[in-house]
Amino acid sequence: MISQKSAQAVAKQGVKAQVVSRQRVVRCHAVAAAERPPTVKAQGPIVMNGQVLHSISQERLELVQTLGPYMESQVLPLLRDPTKSWQPSDFLPESSDPDFLDKVRELRTRTQQLPDDYLVVFVGDMITEEALPTYMAMLNTLDGVRDETGAAPTPWGRWTREWTAEENRHGDLMNKYMYLTGRVNMHAIEVTIQNLIGSGMDPKTENNPYLGFVYTSFQERATKISHGNTARHALEYGDEVLAKICGSIASDEGRHEQAYQRIMDAVYEKDPNGATLAFADMMRKQIVMPAHLMDDGEHHGKTGRNLFADFSSVAEKTGTYTAMDYADIMEHLNKRWRVAERSDLTGEACEAADYLVKMPDRIRKLAERSNARKQKNKGQTSPFAWVFDRPVELV
Repeated sequence: MISQKSAQAVAKQGVKAQVVSRQRVVRCHAVAAAERPPTVKAQGPIVMNGQVLHSISQERLELVQTLGPYMESQVLPLLRDPTKSWQPSDFLPESSDPDFLDKVRELRTRTQQLPDDYLVVFVGDMITEEALPTYMAMLNTLDGVRDETGAAPTPWGRWTREWTAEENRHGDLMNKYMYLTGRVNMHAIEVTIQNLIGSGMDPKTENNPYLGFVYTSFQERATKISHGNTARHALEYGDEVLAKICGSIASDEGRHEQAYQRIMDAVYEKDPNGATLAFADMMRKQIVMPAHLMDDGEHHGKTGRNLFADFSSVAEKTGTYTAMDYADIMEHLNKRWRVAERSDLTGEACEAADYLVKMPDRIRKLAERSNARKQKNKGQTSPFAWVFDRPVELV
């Protein structure tokens, strides 16, 4: 939900960039020879839109397929019983109550204090949540873990479906709440949702579960941070109900973050070289946000700019999700997977670890320079169809 420029520019520098890091430089104890070439399929690599498909080696695919019992014991228990989970109706006026309209009026009075920049960020987050079919489809592109039948009883199939079911509540609740406020243009929002689902997403995960679970480990934490900040801001603007809504969603994202990071914990335990190479590969490519292809059909024509980029700018300006958050997430994953401390890495993986350890500080320094440049454009605004074309400050 931030502009991709800061982290992307740093990622392109590669492992040879000469930047002083405050963090420990990785010290490998093995000769830095190239990793043994993996077993590849006889037909050779398949490339689509510049992306290699089905890039995981047979050995690593078989490793992933051994993780079923681990999923059962360590990941599936993070899901919640639907009969005990919160549901959207718990936070909304009950439509069957005689005083329903009075409660809606109270809600509308309360939400009058929400500024337009908050609404734009909340709506962008909501649209991201509403594109859930895309994310389930993405998980089901991953080799070795996809739900092969649509109702497979495997731990992987169960996780994907039940994770989707938990996530489905988020967009439902956010959408209904925004509809009741009367503060946003629901038609423009609905067009954006339909366009986004139709466009899909391209996180460059190559049907590779190693890459896919690095992506989700990062992205779920990013989403948790964003919803946590919208909860804090809602409270500051006097809407305690909305704060509880965003906080409850952030709590879900925190459990889901733990689930995906636990999967990568297990991969690191069994294949530290492969896990490190996958982590570095995704960071070099840049973690794109799930809604990077959002389009309301109007914004570019009116402003000449990209809708997602402008939404990201508002999120950055309001402190909802920033380049500094991006760097912090990467640093968190480095620490969780002990990237700087590992003595079990060889060859290319050792170089990749050194790159990963240095990256957060590089991103922060680049973000600081970018913020300094933005001060020259302070006060720049853009209309958003989501808030009836009212201008919202970008920087």
